[in-house]
Amino acid sequence: MPVLVLLFIASFAAGAIAQERGPLDLADALVPAGARQIAYGSDPLQFGELRLPEGAGPHPVAIVVHGGCWVAHLDGLDDRAIALDNMRPLAAALAAAGIATWNIEYRRLGNAGGGWPGTFIDVARAADFLRTLAGEHRLDLDRVVAIGHSAGGHLALWLAARAAIPPDSELHETAPVALAGAVSLDGPADLAAMIPLQQVICRTPVITDLFGGSPEARPERYRSASPIELLAAGQSFEFFAGQMFAAQVGPFTERARAHGAGLRVTTLAEAGHFVFIDPESAVWPQVLQAVRRLLE
Repeated sequence: MPVLVLLFIASFAAGAIAQERGPLDLADALVPAGARQIAYGSDPLQFGELRLPEGAGPHPVAIVVHGGCWVAHLDGLDDRAIALDNMRPLAAALAAAGIATWNIEYRRLGNAGGGWPGTFIDVARAADFLRTLAGEHRLDLDRVVAIGHSAGGHLALWLAARAAIPPDSELHETAPVALAGAVSLDGPADLAAMIPLQQVICRTPVITDLFGGSPEARPERYRSASPIELLAAGQSFEFFAGQMFAAQVGPFTERARAHGAGLRVTTLAEAGHFVFIDPESAVWPQVLQAVRRLLE
């Protein structure tokens, strides 16, 4: 992708992209057998599901990161609705399209060891674990992307930008696995900008809980873990924005342009939050195309 910003605003009738399946529907959806659950650490939540496409490989890879407000529990929701369960249909659809998927679980707020820095350490460790998986499973580490939804969209963008984390940060890694880019599906790129909405969206002060304080109290943490703070030349992102995070399009676009990062934005202003991860939705072909563009 060239180092410039491309902005696409799609106008659809509300009915064309109306919400059809919710997170628990997706978690309960039938998917083909064949995914292997593999631990990347010793904690019960440090595991992923590896799903391989047909053929001998080497296979391109998508690291799949679920959302759920960075928390282990949300009042009124089954826990499976905010865990990797709801990303299984997406992971299976990508595998059917020829892309291996590594659908990861990780510790979150409410889990022992979750929050700062454990949530970020888990996601990073899961991504780097692809080096361990690559040989046996014929994975092409030159063609790896991250794709995440909602809070997982933030983490997917962060994975693709990890090389820009300051060396003095506790999240810094000398040689993180290199990504061809990241796809954010209606997730936030600027965590500080989300603070006024954190309790509206997540019913709890998740951002300040995740970072252990406000941007004024913990500026070094926001610099290390908010994607908008890590933009740099050579990075490539696909940013899908629906009703939830459309307001972040402008600032993220401007900052990407200023730092020479490659960014393609698709704004679907009427889109429900979960159509982006539903392979049966009208939006899905655009999501798949975005993944393929980054892997080219």
